[in-house]
Order: sequence, then structure tokens, then C-alpha cells
Amino acid sequence: MKTLQFNNKDTMHAIGLGTWKAKGNQVKQAVKDALYAGYRHIDTAAVYGNETEIGQALTEVFAEGNIFREDVFITSKLWNDAHKEGQVIPALQQSLDRLQLDYLDLYLVHWPVAFKHGVGFPQKASDYYSLEEVPIIETWKQMETAKESGMARHIGVSNFSDVKLKDLVSKAKIKPEMNQVELHPLLQQDDLLAFCKSENIFMTAYSPLGSGDRSADMKGEDEPNLLEIDTIKQIARKHNASVGQILIAWHCNRGTAVIPKSTSKEHIEENFKAAQIVLDETDMKQIAALDECRRFITGEFFEESSKGYTDIYDEKSPIVEGIKEGVSKVKELFTSEE
Repeated sequence: MKTLQFNNKDTMHAIGLGTWKAKGNQVKQAVKDALYAGYRHIDTAAVYGNETEIGQALTEVFAEGNIFREDVFITSKLWNDAHKEGQVIPALQQSLDRLQLDYLDLYLVHWPVAFKHGVGFPQKASDYYSLEEVPIIETWKQMETAKESGMARHIGVSNFSDVKLKDLVSKAKIKPEMNQVELHPLLQQDDLLAFCKSENIFMTAYSPLGSGDRSADMKGEDEPNLLEIDTIKQIARKHNASVGQILIAWHCNRGTAVIPKSTSKEHIEENFKAAQIVLDETDMKQIAALDECRRFITGEFFEESSKGYTDIYDEKSPIVEGIKEGVSKVKELFTSEE
């Protein structure tokens, strides 16, 4: 298994188990199946509502005496309602209590968006704080305290653009060590990856298979299916692998971590075996040509113009929109019948 190594020599498996949308006994069993299959990287978040069940699974597996706490890299995330001064450490402690852990291996700021305390998902403008009212650096200083205290061995962010990362890096005492974002062949984010590499910030890909089990209200019209892309299918046949395995292996070959979610034991085991697939230069070039800046997780559900949240990913500038339009036109040329 490929690993990412942090400055203090801690390592994290490149392939982890994602748990977004997995609940109850289903996620508890999925974590156990993953650990027994060889996974040593589990990803969750406070807002997923499954930390308690994951904690039960971890405790039960550790008690068996074959897999130990120090063997497993566990990530959770700070929800948007705990960004203000004095709120981060208590939120982290709640996650630790639910997970039955003394520390997290990685703690992430889930979104660059701030809610009033106790707000799960905002219903009105007054549910938000603007980033002027609660600057990201205010939240980040508390994340630094979490690392310095040992509650989290590593700290990072999620859903941060290079614009927000550059600003944070310029102000932080401890730089983010991870940026977890949506990544897949239709959204390759090369510029963000290049920036993170230049700052020694690792990246983890979420929704690497397209997150097809999202609720209907989170899906766009005529949304593409990553598992039905002809180029990926051809590469899968070439390597005698599944399409999902190629989508996962692409991240490992690219130098990022990836957290495919599954509650099926068969798929959990299949996804883990993707680590054995080595894509060649031709494969990587063919996949690189698929990029179309297509997001499945648009962030629009958090947009609130009165509080300044109109461009979560900093992609609506004329330059970025022009790039998207150019990608679309090139794609049309290559797919036209003329």
C-alpha cells in the first residue's frame, strides 16, 4: 500500500474508507470489514452522525488484540457551527468521546463557512457568521492548539481553494498538512494540486466514484456517471480491473490519498486492491484529457450572498469561467461527428 508520510514520520495509507452517508450498524460493520481487509485509514466527520458507531467498531476490533490503535489513521472534521473562539476544542473532544479515542490522527476544518453554534444546516441568513465576523484564522489558531495539545496529531482543511489556502498559510503558525477536496477525472484540480505540493500540503480525494448515492436534491440535471466513462472502461479492461478500481488507482498514481465510501464487504475489499494497479504514462494522459471542471458537490447549498458566501470554491471569476468554457468547447470539437 502506498503511504503519505508527514514531517514527523507518521504515515497514512493512500486508500482509506470514506463513511459519508453511512449510518448505524451498517457503518459499524463496514469499518470492521475494512480493517479486516487491511485498511488502516478511516475517515469520518462530526456532521456524518456516525462517529459513535465507528467508535464502537474501533473499540471492538482493538479489543481483539490483532489490530492496535497506533496502527490505524483516523480522521474527523470540525463542523461549521464550532468555528468561533472557544468552540473548536470542545467540538474535538466531543468527536473523541464518540469515537472512544484519546487523540485523532488528523482533524480537518470541514468547510470555509461559519454557522451560529448549534446550526446543523442553515435555513436563513441569520444562521451564518460571515468570514469577517469569524475569520478562518480565528478557527485555525484553535486547530493549532489542538495539535500542540496532542488531541490531534495532524491538522488540515477540507474544501479549501488555493486562494483561501494561500491566505491561511500566510497567517498560520502551523501550516495545514492536508486539504481534502472533491477529486476525480472530471475534476482534476491540477492548479490546486500543484500549489499544495509546493507548500508540502497533502491532498485527499473525496467522492472519487462520483458519490452516486447522494440525495436527489444534491444532484444536477444530466449528471455524468464516472463509472460509465468509455476511456476509464477501456483502461479497466487493459488492467483486468473494475472501473472503480481504476478511478481509485488514478489517485494513488497521482500522489494523493483517496477515500472511497462503501458498506459492501465485496466492494470494500475490491477498492482496497486498487492499490496494486500501476497506471502507465498512456493511461495517465488519457485520463488527463477527461478533465472538464465538473463538480458533483457544488457547495451551492451553503451560498448566502448577504454573508459573503457566493463563491465557496473561488471559481466564479471571469478567468475561471473562461477556462471552463474553453474546456467545454474543446470537448465539443472532439465529440462532434464532423
